[in-house]
Formats: sequence, C-alpha cells, structure tokens
Amino acid sequence: MSATRSKYIQGSTGPWEIVVGLEVHCQILSAAKLFSGAATEFGADPNSQVSFVDAAMPGMLPVINKKCVEQAVRTGLGLKAKINLTSVFDRKNYFYPDLPAGYQISQYKNPIVGEGEVFIDLAGGETVRVGIERLHMEQDAGKSLHDQHPDHSFVDLNRSGVALMEIVSRPDMRSSEEAAAFLKKLRAIVRYLGTCDGNMDEGSMRADVNVSVRKPGAGLGTRCEIKNVNSMRFIAQAIEFEARRQIDVLEAGGTIKQETRLFDSRAGETRSMRSKEEAHDYRYFPDPDLLPLVLDQALVDEIAASLPELPDEKRVRFMQMGLSAYDATVLVAERETADYFEAMLAAGADAKAAANWLNNEYFGRLNKAGLSIADGPVPAAANSAIVQMVSADVISGKIAKDVLDVVWSDGGDPRAIVEERGLKQVTDTDAIEKAVDAVIVANPDKVEAAKAKPQLVGWFVGQVMKSTGGKANPSAVNAILKARLGLPEGG
Repeated sequence: MSATRSKYIQGSTGPWEIVVGLEVHCQILSAAKLFSGAATEFGADPNSQVSFVDAAMPGMLPVINKKCVEQAVRTGLGLKAKINLTSVFDRKNYFYPDLPAGYQISQYKNPIVGEGEVFIDLAGGETVRVGIERLHMEQDAGKSLHDQHPDHSFVDLNRSGVALMEIVSRPDMRSSEEAAAFLKKLRAIVRYLGTCDGNMDEGSMRADVNVSVRKPGAGLGTRCEIKNVNSMRFIAQAIEFEARRQIDVLEAGGTIKQETRLFDSRAGETRSMRSKEEAHDYRYFPDPDLLPLVLDQALVDEIAASLPELPDEKRVRFMQMGLSAYDATVLVAERETADYFEAMLAAGADAKAAANWLNNEYFGRLNKAGLSIADGPVPAAANSAIVQMVSADVISGKIAKDVLDVVWSDGGDPRAIVEERGLKQVTDTDAIEKAVDAVIVANPDKVEAAKAKPQLVGWFVGQVMKSTGGKANPSAVNAILKARLGLPEGG
C-alpha cells in the first residue's frame, strides 16, 4: 500500500492505521421471496405479504426461487467472482420475535459465489482493489416495531423471507473514504446489473462495518462490528468514531474486546450491543428441507453473456472519447446518468461538450432542485440540441443557459425557442463592429486604461455582450475589440 493512500490517525503515541471490511446486505430484485411466492413490494400494509412459509406454519416447506438464484449468479459475475456450481443452504439458528421459524435459511461453508474483486477510484486519482471474499444468499428476517405502542412491540413479517445477497469484502480498506467509495461502487454495480435497487433509505441495501486499528506495518488488530448502517455518510461517521475510540482505549493501556456495536446517527457515536462472550452460537447445519443447489455451467455462461457494460468498462470507453477521468467517473456513477449522457450523444452532441454541459450546468440545477436525473424536466434530446447549438455558434454560452431555463420551466424544443425568441448568436461582423464602436465612443477613459492594461479588454467584452443581449459571438467581439484598441491578438 502506498503511503499516500493510508489515512493515518494521530494519537498520543504516534500514527495509527484504520483497517475496514464490509458485509453488505443487498435485497435481491425479485417479485417473490426466496422460498415462497409472497410479494416483495416495499411499503405494503404490515403483514399483508406473508405466506404460510414466511410465517413458519407447521408442515410448510421452502421452494427455491430460480430468479433469485440467477440474480445472485449475475451479481457474482459482475464482481468478477468465482461461481460455485454446487452450494448448500444451512439453517442459522437463533431466536427473536421477528424470526418465526427460530432459524434463518442462509449459506455458510458452501456459498454460491466465491472470491471476486471491486476497484474503487479515490479522490487523488488512485485506483484501489478491494477483494470480495464471498457472496451468499439468505432470507431476511421480519421487522420488530417498538414505537407503535408504549407497552408493546409489534412484528411485521412482510420482509420475512425476502431474498438477500450478503457480499463480504476482505479487510482491504484503509479509511472511511475508501469504505464509502466501495459501497458507492458496489451499489452502482448491482444497479447496473439490475439485481438490487440499492435504495438504502428503504433498507434494501445496508452494511455491517468491521473496524480495527493498528500501528503502521503491524498485524491486524481486534475488530469490532458495527451493525446495520444504512447510508454512506453514516458509515464514514461510524468508522471515524470507532477508530478514534479504539485508539483511545489502546493508548490508555486497555485492550479491544471483539464485540458487536450499533451506530447512533444522532449522537454520531457507536455503542456496545453485545460482547463476543454474549454472541450467538448459530449452530449452523445443512437445511434438511433443501437439496444442495447444483448449477449447470451452461446457465452460468448464458447469464454471463447477458451482462450489461459495467461502470469500469463504460468509464474506459468514455475516456477513449476524450473525457477526463473525473468526468467519466461522474457520468458512470449511476446507470441512469450514463444512459442520459449516451442519449445526448445519440442525438448528435459532441462527447466532451455534452459532458461539460452536464457536469457544469445541468447537474447543478438538478442538485439544487433535489431531483435525480431520471426525474429531471429536461429530456436528453433537448440538452443535446442546446449543446449542439453552442458548438455550432448558433447561440452563446450565456444564451444557452437562458434556453435551458425556458425548457426547464415550460418544456419545448430548444431550437424552436431560439428561433421564436430571436436568440441566435450575432455573427455578422458589421453588426458586432457597430456595437464595439458604440461602447468605445461612450467610454474614452476606459480605452486609455485598456491600452495600458490589456486585461481590461474583458470589461469591454462584457459591455458589448450586454448591449447585444448576450447574442454577439464572444470570440468575434474579443477579436474586433483588440483590433480597435490596437492590442496584440494573443494579449
């Protein structure tokens, strides 16, 4: 690992290094649950999507959902991971009110997906490989509700039996920023693949965060697990707090106890949930109701052939079009954003011009309005038309923003708006010369100042643009002004 990559935390005894691994739970996109035909729609009335299997009624047997299996394989392939043609479902035994059967069907020693990798791009331009240890399938538990009654807790089993993929990383991350970048990249991958919607606010993607600290170059320290963190910002905060807490304990002469902790987002701190001594003995054993899951290589090959272009490959292709690494990374972060950009290109826009327009103008408006690109009011073809008109000197950059304002609020065809409102850029040299001469005549004192200080020509450019309603070609204005003022062309 390079010294530039490590983010050391200074303690009273010198620098410490953070070591982070994540266990990410991704809800599989499927209309039915992993072992029953019950629906999986989010937000349904409590206990309205519960089959006899989900409620663990006597005599009910699980039946594997083929779609969920294919989605897990698809995700494994997207992670460049080994697909295990034979895997086994196990019973993970523990008792809790929202787990009616008293066990969770999961995969333990023989998961469906083995080792893979994810590459994350850091702010300084460095790319870091994070190893994937495994991906296994399991059914989700129900949900206990403790805020519905002062004296009682309620249980909603709608989530019980919903198919999950648990994706376990290696402890390869060395900062909270890397952990957040990993989760963001993983979210992008599953969304590109269509295997999980990645909606962390709905709980369909959440992470358990394993944190330890060590002196640089030392072996791994004792880790603590922070359970069920459901936002990238909270993950970063939890890691920063937990690392500092562990350093303070060690520097005071104490030892770190392996334990499970919770993150309190309001207080910005982690709190102990249970120690290793109190941890569950899950007593895993193969589920007697389910045969080993055996896949044909032909099925795996068929799924592999159907994979879309993923973020890393798309980023390389965008850079080959002339985009900077930064612009390409921004555009591929969400599939909808990449699709929008490519729709602009398909409508005729230049790649670099389209990327600059999106990153410098349109995305800012979306962020200010709190909209995603899918919810934005301007179609890709409309933004493409605006970019093309700027590139062809039909309108100026300032007028382009005005046209975007109109399309944003009222809709319409940008080209028609430019025609109807007389917004075409003035490229007629005679007309521009007249506007320049008028400004020079009106400001003789500024003329002398500009001759002594050529950078003041910018003031004249602004005045000419103002007098022409922003429609004059800025390059032509600049050239004519310099000629009139006797300034060197490159000055």
